[in-house]
Amino acid sequence: MAQIKVTLVKSLIGGKKDQIATAQALGLFKVGDSSIQPDNEQTKGKVAKITHLIEVSKA
Repeated sequence: MAQIKVTLVKSLIGGKKDQIATAQALGLFKVGDSSIQPDNEQTKGKVAKITHLIEVSKA
């Protein structure tokens, strides 16, 4: 299965609670944190919710 690398590039400070929770569900807690996620519909939905805070690349 294909995977993607998600990196937090902007701070979560001042963000909405649901956006902070989404970032944490992806394993992103501090700026610079990265995680490898499966490339499926659930992950794409999470990425779409916080696309302005993260950077996505192929793993």
